[in-house]
Amino acid sequence: MHSKMKTKSLLTFAALLAATSLNAADWGQWGGRETRNMVSDEKGLPSTFVPGKKKAGSEDIDMATTKNCLWVAKLGSQSYGTPTIAGGNVYVGTNNEAPRNPKIIGDRGVIMVFDETTGKFKWQFISPKLGAGKVSDWEFLGMCSSPTIVGKKAYIVTNRCEIVCFSTEGLAAGNTGFQDEAKYLTAPDKDGKPVAGEPGPLDADIIWVYDMRKELGVFPHNIASNYPLIVDGKVYVATSNGVDWSHSNIPAPTAPSFVCVDAETGKYVAEMPASAKVSENVMHCNWSSPSSAAINGKPMIFFAAGDGWVYGLGSGAERTEVDKDIFELPIKFKYDAVPPEYRKKEDGSPRKYSDFDGPSELIATPVYSDGKLYVSIGQDPEHGEGVGMMSCIDVTQAGDLSGKAAWTFKTQERTISTPAVKDGIVYTADYTGRLFALDAKTGQQYWKFDTKGHIWASPYVVDGKVYIGNEEGELFILAEGKEMKELGHVEFSAPLKSTAVAANGILYITTETHLYAFKEGAVPAP
Repeated sequence: MHSKMKTKSLLTFAALLAATSLNAADWGQWGGRETRNMVSDEKGLPSTFVPGKKKAGSEDIDMATTKNCLWVAKLGSQSYGTPTIAGGNVYVGTNNEAPRNPKIIGDRGVIMVFDETTGKFKWQFISPKLGAGKVSDWEFLGMCSSPTIVGKKAYIVTNRCEIVCFSTEGLAAGNTGFQDEAKYLTAPDKDGKPVAGEPGPLDADIIWVYDMRKELGVFPHNIASNYPLIVDGKVYVATSNGVDWSHSNIPAPTAPSFVCVDAETGKYVAEMPASAKVSENVMHCNWSSPSSAAINGKPMIFFAAGDGWVYGLGSGAERTEVDKDIFELPIKFKYDAVPPEYRKKEDGSPRKYSDFDGPSELIATPVYSDGKLYVSIGQDPEHGEGVGMMSCIDVTQAGDLSGKAAWTFKTQERTISTPAVKDGIVYTADYTGRLFALDAKTGQQYWKFDTKGHIWASPYVVDGKVYIGNEEGELFILAEGKEMKELGHVEFSAPLKSTAVAANGILYITTETHLYAFKEGAVPAP
């Protein structure tokens, strides 16, 4: 090879490596990757940090009272979305109680976008209320998840029960794809009031919208929410189809519980097989986020459903046409994650869903690690505490796995927390407020830590530590490993309902009202 060509090739290769390394530390989706395992390779995160105090008469944080805090951003009054970080942007789901656009006020679902380095607000995606009342779009919940980022596209399930794809650059960079942002933003809210004004540089550039209510006949319960999964150019989401206000009637028993659409166009690809009868047997709602892994050389999609079963599905490439323009994803395996004694009493009569010792659906995300799938049952935290169970399933097996698991762990009660698996240890939390460390092969308990506060968040393993927050606004930092050791305890001024995450040397902690960026030796951004 000519020396100049060789030098040019090496420089090109080096540039590609540099680009890859820059993006490798992003956290662009729930769980960081398709397996949804809450484990990060980040190093050098701050060992101690102080979130600071609010300025007198203000919701702003006095940065002089913080330690190792790079920046703090004000969010709405309720924030459940765990941040995703990619391409220099930080995305987080919240509500509109701290409006960034004075022309767009009132209850809305919001994705706020901040600069990763400075915390400066850049733009936002706004979703008007559905207009169907609390039963399908509960007031002030906002956007309960954050988008999945793939390249220059972001994907979100909105409070309006839509799958929306928008650009990661905002309208300031131009309007691509979908051209009806003005119409979208002026959709009337629950009071029939339109959003004022035309979209501008502070708004999102929508690429496409897929309306699951219109296209699939879905009836979302309370809120539509989960983190989209993108595999091989396809988007997979739970539809949030569920019960009505009575909690006993299912308005759309034949509507799909799970759907796949094309990532580029938003066009329908396939859905959950009707034979599974997930919607017909839904206990409350379908909120769990899907995960994926390559099994025997092919991608398998894992869906933890509202009927208490876990399904292994073939990808959209394996779809089968069952009727004109209706396609289904093949079921590779299914597993009942609810013990029989939770479903029925000793006399054979069904237990009530609302009972402490009754059955539960799955809201936590199924996590894949080393041929095993880890799943836990639970209910909406508003339903309170109750019996639960974690299951470890060998997903390399074929066929029906009903009633079969490598092991189960019943000491864990109801949960919406997604587990983390690292070096043969599973870290899992329950709503009661406890964090467990289990042997990933046997389910044997190594230790238990009680935070003494209800847990909505998921454990996050990074830099030799396990982070877990609770509803009391307390963040606990424990040592990773078989021996329980508390390393730190940080108190925040609002509940911690989303999960700690790290990217590019920064640790992000989200309370209901603020997003904090902590970095070792940080000098607060001006």
